[in-house]
Amino acid sequence: MNMAEAKQVLETALICSQQPLQVRDMRVLFRESLGTDTIKILLEELKSDWANKGVELVTVATGWRFQSRPEMRDYLDRLHPEKPPRYTRATLETLAIIAYRQPVTRGDMEDIRGVTINSLLIKQLEDRGWVEVIGHREAVGRPALFATTKQFLDDLGLASLDQLPLLESSGHQGSAFAAFAETAEEAITLPVALEDHAGDARLQLDIPLDALGSELTPTINGFNND
Repeated sequence: MNMAEAKQVLETALICSQQPLQVRDMRVLFRESLGTDTIKILLEELKSDWANKGVELVTVATGWRFQSRPEMRDYLDRLHPEKPPRYTRATLETLAIIAYRQPVTRGDMEDIRGVTINSLLIKQLEDRGWVEVIGHREAVGRPALFATTKQFLDDLGLASLDQLPLLESSGHQGSAFAAFAETAEEAITLPVALEDHAGDARLQLDIPLDALGSELTPTINGFNND
């Protein structure tokens, strides 16, 4: 098999897959005959091939996928006019705290927000697949530690937490959050192979991060797609 044929196989597999594919998955297509470096080169060529089209090849937390470009959103929404679910200010503030302060306990979140957090709010984020318990703090009661998931990054179209906008100081929180909101609003698009557009639960982020404090940055490493 020559490289042109191999690239066509990759392209077909990525378009037909309903989930992002990791490089190790793609090697199976060729019975391990193509190395990781070769596949990555072919993927970069595919990205270039699709550079001027309405669909793009991107890498997210769980692998590589084809998805519609953000500028196509308005047109695609006309085919599926269902309104995506909106989340309350409290829910989004809690999600932002977890994203930027993780791993955090419910008590940490309540200290930052200054109010009691309803357990149903956290369950909503868990049910959506955006947060999960990754351990327990060695303290009285061993409270659960929450962190964001790869699904959260995939839905934002991000490969790692490092791509979240930095909140350098309290004076910059507004503009930084605006960037975060824009990322969430524009980047959450469906891979072209998915047919259930009604399930596109986009984040509607329109709240300030005043409660988060200054000098916030993602505190755990991103994920490797190899």
